[in-house]
Amino acid sequence: MTDRQEEIIAFLSGLLGAPQVVTTHISTVLLGRDRVYKLKRPVRLPYLDFSTPALRLKMCEREVALNRAFSPALYLGVRSITRERDGSLALDGAGVFLDAVVEMRRFPDDALFDFMAHERRLTKELIEKLARRIAKAHDAAETNFSRGGAGSMRQIIESMDASLRAAAPAPMPEIESHLDNLRRTLEEKAAQIDARRAQGKVRPCHGDLNLRNICLFEGEPTPFDCVEFSDDISTIDVLYDLAFLLMDLWRVGLEDFANIALNRYLDARATPEEEGLSLLPFFMSLRATIRAHVEASQGHVETSRAFFDLSRALLQPAHGAIVAIGGFSGSGKSSVAAALAPRLAPAPGARIFNSDRLRKRLLGAEATDRLPPEAYRSEVSAQVYALMFASAERVAKIGWPVVVDAVFDRPQDRAAIEGAARESGTPFLGVWLDVDLAQRVARVDNRVNDVSDATREVLQAQMAKETGEIAWLRNDAGRDVQAIAEEVVAAARQKTSEAASSFETGASLAPQRGSLSV
Repeated sequence: MTDRQEEIIAFLSGLLGAPQVVTTHISTVLLGRDRVYKLKRPVRLPYLDFSTPALRLKMCEREVALNRAFSPALYLGVRSITRERDGSLALDGAGVFLDAVVEMRRFPDDALFDFMAHERRLTKELIEKLARRIAKAHDAAETNFSRGGAGSMRQIIESMDASLRAAAPAPMPEIESHLDNLRRTLEEKAAQIDARRAQGKVRPCHGDLNLRNICLFEGEPTPFDCVEFSDDISTIDVLYDLAFLLMDLWRVGLEDFANIALNRYLDARATPEEEGLSLLPFFMSLRATIRAHVEASQGHVETSRAFFDLSRALLQPAHGAIVAIGGFSGSGKSSVAAALAPRLAPAPGARIFNSDRLRKRLLGAEATDRLPPEAYRSEVSAQVYALMFASAERVAKIGWPVVVDAVFDRPQDRAAIEGAARESGTPFLGVWLDVDLAQRVARVDNRVNDVSDATREVLQAQMAKETGEIAWLRNDAGRDVQAIAEEVVAAARQKTSEAASSFETGASLAPQRGSLSV
């Protein structure tokens, strides 16, 4: 560090009043009571150049501009450090420019999502808000056709080859085997990755979307500290950006939240992303591999080994399947679907299609908006179910598991979703949830800000209809949701083993809880 930066740090410390100082290999961060100053260190590395004040100013400006796409309230702007005529230093003074800092608002240390995850303070609602925020930023970003693609992924793997040899998180035979698997998977997926770039899926992204770079700020989940110093690192496939968050949630044992993040992100995107789902195991594995190297280079032996083991476990093939969850309103279909989806391999689990969410999206409403009665006319419902069947078939056909959540009280709807599985050439399991009337009514009455608009009157109307014979797996839904999900997983395994000739696309539908492989 130069004497000039030592003087600048002392000056900024005086302004903040004995701040906490955190030094990384590229920055010095001064954490005051309600303000933060981030000073870039005068370093030049293979992937960045902060060696001059002009370059540091440029990167500060870029950091603020890029981060405001994710966290506009957190980043206040760029401040200049100047030398005044009397020799003193000033912020944005009239004197000679010396350096630049990024000014941010301070948030409590325990507001970091990494901290909150380990304390189990993250909630479904926060993850849903976060996923929608990321989707909105990805939608707003401009497409880039010159970066990303399979060539970029090859460069990452070759860089990891050298890095993992320099700081090894595991014995070299294990590392070499994993790198070979990554290379083999990349070549299998190369055409798909390049096709996504041609479709405009490569965009300026956050680039480092892990739980340590997300905080709860003013009640909102807020990503910050995106990669500003390298377009190669940050201008990437949007699903590769999301994969860091999904991997990190899986790492800390929040598999359900990883699946929620995936599904709410896909729901919120302005353009469909499901065709890229089969890339997620590779993307998540690559993210974990990079983290294994970073932790090893910092001497964190146990953590680096854990990331490496995770990276190998995540690299699993995807297989299509359709599981339909049916039952009258209040039977717990959505809860069972949410508990089941993360258990369907590979990580982060199945794509969920919920008839209520599809209806509201079709009509341009928010998920928890209450729709008027005309939104439930038979012709609207026919559109919703047709979209649901087509979506399930499309996603299963590309090789990803699907959970479909709807009433399915009509025989023709049950037949249609089974037909979608046949058309996709993938396994099917239908589950019907039974629960006594009093419980269903209580559940419907107690809903607040729920996706479903069903009332007790709607429930009574459903039960008055002729359902025909329901040949699906019947399950008592008055019990613990997790237990029901485990029973559905076991039934899926049994079904595939009994009819192997019909289910050649995969040996099993689901992993054990927390497992990453089928």
